[in-house]
Order: sequence, then C-alpha cells, then structure tokens
Amino acid sequence: MTTVEYIQEHEFKSFLSQNNLVVVDFTATWCGPCKMVSPLMDKLAEEFKDRAKVVKLDLDQNQSVAKSLGIRSIPTVIFFKNGEPLEKIVGVVAYEKFSAALTNIL
Repeated sequence: MTTVEYIQEHEFKSFLSQNNLVVVDFTATWCGPCKMVSPLMDKLAEEFKDRAKVVKLDLDQNQSVAKSLGIRSIPTVIFFKNGEPLEKIVGVVAYEKFSAALTNIL
C-alpha cells in the first residue's frame, strides 16, 4: 500500500505546477479525524497512482497555505487540476466520496 508523503509550504506551488492532478490532504498530527482520513488517502494514492499525486500538508507547520485557501477546519482535502482548486471535501467521509470526486475531475 502506498503511504502518502508530506510536502512543505515552500514546495506547495511548484508541486501544483509540476503535476497535472494533485490531491492535498490538509491535516495535523493532533487531529483525530485526520487520522481516520489518512488511510483513505493512502488507498486513493494507490488506486490513482498513474493519474494523480496525493500528498499531505501539516497545517501546524504551514499556516499561510491554510489562510490563502480559506481552510477553517481539518481534515480538508482539496483536489487541484493544473494548479486550480476544483473540489473541497471537509471532514471524515466515505472513501467512495474521495474516489468519485477524483474520477469526476479526470
């Protein structure tokens, strides 16, 4: 199973520009619901590994990104295509909602 890697704030914009389709899990180590979403992101990364990049960004260490995107609660998962946010899912939801959102964007 794929384990989703963390990126840092300074990598964020270049990562979006270098990859056509990116799913970002905005999370924090202390966040209980985030821990529930984490294995779903691993599964998403595995299922869509040839078509999308899935990464995590810890908001405790990268607060300016959260402010710029208007993130007020976590977990928040945002789907980007060509650097533009297309869909946002907030909270713990079923895996199928994440995979359906990504499939619709593809």
